[in-house]
Amino acid sequence: MPANYSGTWDIVDNQNCEGYMVALGIDFATRKVASMLKPQKVFEQDGDSFIIKTFTTFRNYSCSFKIGEEFEEITKGLDNRKCQVENTLTQTHTQSQKRVAAKQCVIV
Repeated sequence: MPANYSGTWDIVDNQNCEGYMVALGIDFATRKVASMLKPQKVFEQDGDSFIIKTFTTFRNYSCSFKIGEEFEEITKGLDNRKCQVENTLTQTHTQSQKRVAAKQCVIV
């Protein structure tokens, strides 16, 4: 069983967030609004299952998944992307792979 990541996390800094959003095909206006936000993330973990809630002054969003299992994510009300996502854990970090159409982005 992985370490327990449950808790509340405040985003302090996003490095290369603009480049990440461009790679995902997010439009200019949405990127500009998103780059100004400092979201708070609430992680709820039960073994390998996670619920991640994101709270901002703009919109709130929730996503649930199981580590190592690919799932379809639709970011309804945000940028309305439909993508395939797989999250993995290692000894030192988490990794999320997202595929939108023919594009793939990896978050470490």
